[in-house]
This record gives sequence, structure tokens and C-alpha cells, in this order.
Amino acid sequence: MNSPAASRPTAFTAILRGLGRRCPSCGVGGSFAGYLKIAGTCDHCGEPLGHIRADDFPPYLTIAIVGHIVVPLVLMGERFLAPPMWLTLGVALPVTVILTLGLLPRVKGGIVGLMWSLRLRGDETQ
Repeated sequence: MNSPAASRPTAFTAILRGLGRRCPSCGVGGSFAGYLKIAGTCDHCGEPLGHIRADDFPPYLTIAIVGHIVVPLVLMGERFLAPPMWLTLGVALPVTVILTLGLLPRVKGGIVGLMWSLRLRGDETQ
């Protein structure tokens, strides 16, 4: 007889499932009810997810990731190609927006997966 704790996926698996915007428990159902809104429950296994509050960490982490991608590319472009400013901004700004909008829900899903695996709700106090 399997206990619920024995069948619970590892934190790494829950994070990977979250990065794919899937339920951290089953990996089949979706964990989002919209672009960034966490679903109340998984539509496949019924796991409650709506109580998890990731708050400000996903945007913070997304900004750090996008910044570490875009800034070195802009600096290398300036150093080696020396394009005019309008071209630099015309490329860097859309790339930044696209990366941010593409990564934010996936990063939030990964954080929700981590929080779910650690049984955190996001309202804990010290």
C-alpha cells in the first residue's frame, strides 16, 4: 500500500513540471487558470493549488534572468559591432519584452512547484 508521501514527486520533478505550467503533483493538468493566475485545483488530479502565493519572487527572478541574458548581449554588440543607438534599442527592447513575457509564467510555475513540494503557502511568518 502506497502512502501519499511515498508517491509525492521530488522537488526537482515538481519544479520541472511547474516550469512547463503543469500541476506539480501529477504533471498532467494545468496549474494556471490564466496567464499568471494559479488555478484553484488541478483539473486532472484535483490537487489544491490556489492557496500557494508566489508573490514577488517570480518577477524578481525573471528580471534577473532576462537581465543576465540581454545586458551581456547589448554590451558585446556595442563592443564588437558598434551599431547606432536606434538599432541597439530597436533590437534590445523587443527582445527584453519577449523574453520577460515568455519567461514570467514559466518561472512562476517553477516557483509554485517548489513551494508545493516544500508544502509552503506563501503566508508563513518567522
